[in-house]
Amino acid sequence: MCEILEAMDSTPVNWEALDALVIDFAKSERLIDGSSPPCSPSPSSSSYKWRLLISQIRRFLESGDIDSAIDLLRTHAPAVLDDHRLLFRLQKQKFIELLRKGTDEDRDSAIKCVRASLAPCALDAYPEAYEEFKHVLLALIYDKDDETSPVVNEWSEGRRFEIAGFLSSVLRAHLHAYDPIFSMTLRYLISIHKGFCLHQGFSSPITNLTERLLLEERDPPATPQESLFEAPPFDEVDIQALAHAVELTRQGAVDSLKFAKGDLHQAFQNELCRMRLDITLLDELVREYCIYRGIIESDPTNHGKGLHVTSGKAVVDQLDPGSNLSENCSIGSDSDMSSSSVHIGGSQSKLDLTSSQIADMEVRYPHETTSSNENCSTSKTHHPQGNKAVQRNRSPMERGKRKRWRGRNENLEIVSEPSSDTDLIDCTKMDIKKSSMTYNVSNRLDKYEIILGMKELASEGMTTEVVEEINALDPEFFTHNPILLFQMKQVEFFKLVRAGDHSCALKVASSHLGPLAAKDQALLKPLKETLLTLLKSTEEPIGKQLPLDTLATSLQVALGRRLGIEEPQLMRIIRATLNTHSEWFKLQMCKDQFEGLLWINSLKEVGSPLLGDAASKSTIDTCTQGSSPATVSSSNARMHEDGSSPNQISSTDIGCDENSIIKEFLALPRAEAIHLLAQYNGNAETVIQQIFA
Repeated sequence: MCEILEAMDSTPVNWEALDALVIDFAKSERLIDGSSPPCSPSPSSSSYKWRLLISQIRRFLESGDIDSAIDLLRTHAPAVLDDHRLLFRLQKQKFIELLRKGTDEDRDSAIKCVRASLAPCALDAYPEAYEEFKHVLLALIYDKDDETSPVVNEWSEGRRFEIAGFLSSVLRAHLHAYDPIFSMTLRYLISIHKGFCLHQGFSSPITNLTERLLLEERDPPATPQESLFEAPPFDEVDIQALAHAVELTRQGAVDSLKFAKGDLHQAFQNELCRMRLDITLLDELVREYCIYRGIIESDPTNHGKGLHVTSGKAVVDQLDPGSNLSENCSIGSDSDMSSSSVHIGGSQSKLDLTSSQIADMEVRYPHETTSSNENCSTSKTHHPQGNKAVQRNRSPMERGKRKRWRGRNENLEIVSEPSSDTDLIDCTKMDIKKSSMTYNVSNRLDKYEIILGMKELASEGMTTEVVEEINALDPEFFTHNPILLFQMKQVEFFKLVRAGDHSCALKVASSHLGPLAAKDQALLKPLKETLLTLLKSTEEPIGKQLPLDTLATSLQVALGRRLGIEEPQLMRIIRATLNTHSEWFKLQMCKDQFEGLLWINSLKEVGSPLLGDAASKSTIDTCTQGSSPATVSSSNARMHEDGSSPNQISSTDIGCDENSIIKEFLALPRAEAIHLLAQYNGNAETVIQQIFA
């Protein structure tokens, strides 16, 4: 049990792939600046208007405004109303909502609705529709508060949410308005994570997040039209894959495939989007991650505040100008978000820095670093005028690359495009102008800038400067993180070897790598492999030896924790769910047919690890004082030829025919059926003979 929980916290993740998914999500949902549709929009981006339409129709239905929902459908999706089954349900709900208002005028309108719309629809909607029509007429004489009436279910406001969910499912498929890949991936991974934890009988360490993020209720499934009831039989492998992936009965999977006209991936997306996410919490998690990774900028006008998703209620602290736009410009999240200062507590192992200490720290840009005192430094150097280093948190260079968070806005007009970036910027300028606050950076924001600065330096391969800056900031950091120091010096060694300066490379090895390996026996093997690079050609691409993104992210996590800034909750979720995804399909002894569609294989793809990474896995707990193990990079990632994740076991690996497993052993668990077939060389008939002999 402990091993499983430890594995969830140490699973390597391709953070660059996650960055790409998160950025795509934020742009597709118009959460950040510069997210207007490009000339060649991605599917998730181009469907934004349709997702917005579905959201508005859903709100109308849930509030009982059936006429407004029907008007939007007639304007933007008239073909949906050609389905008389759906139209009948809408007219029936409209009849109930008119009666619910309780006035004589509305009662007269309800009777007119019956005559003009509901009765005609009942004649050709579906066989049972006319009986349902006669039954709902009882609402004319039974009060909505009568809990013993035969139409108590019809009066229930839950019917609003049921029809709203059903219509959302229909519209998503009809308009191909699927959610961004990231939100579907998150649904899938959390669903599998919950199932795995339940199967193994232990509580997940991220339960407090997953239970709030992925809601229990699902939208009702869209049902196939009568013309598809006699659809040709589907491949049993597809049926079982869909049923197991999204927890459907076999008949439910068949119906889903019928509705998708046999398209397995479309059926899978339809089912995933039926799962409900807490959008407010999701946006908060994404924003926290984006700030941490330097994707969006922090707000220098808010001091000492940052995003923090607590274990109880999610609390978002205002960090950027986009947070206040909902008040002054009607742009922002519809949800209520409370501001709170984050108390940065820490154990004695964490460094306690005051604002003045950090403000005085000179953190240099890669192109503005001072030269190293070491004769064997390989880093680029630049001498600014007066030898005065530029403070990273004061320079606009890197900050200019970051986006501004604008928040979710679902009150835009359907017929118009989302608000332009110019409008947003003007609004932001106005908001900042109203505030008399100056751009004096705070303690916490300085820490963010320092961490991101070190990450940038490391990703540029300027490890000498990183070591110098961190030693000046915290002389004890590398004492607690010797693996990171070893990897930093590895990078310097590799660069010197590539430059042909073997003498200086050996000095680095003898001065730094050797002493570190002498203190930690686990580093001896990586040290030997490092020295072997002296024999390799200098023409070899440097990326094969220097996964700098891996090192940069590991440094970011470790330094962040040292400064009292914990890694984002989203990183915990992704680590844990990727681990259980791999373990679940090992138990199932099959490959995941949908992981390529959801980028799961990319999230698992590892680049060439630093030679010290293997040692770090065995010593990380004792050496890092809580710092995260090395993560993985996409810089050298290669897709497996079959598109599947590494380390997954397939039934084909033991010579068993998939169809035999599914068709002959539906009554058995998949793994048990595979084991039986493996004993008899995949011959299902022989297995059956032995069982019933």
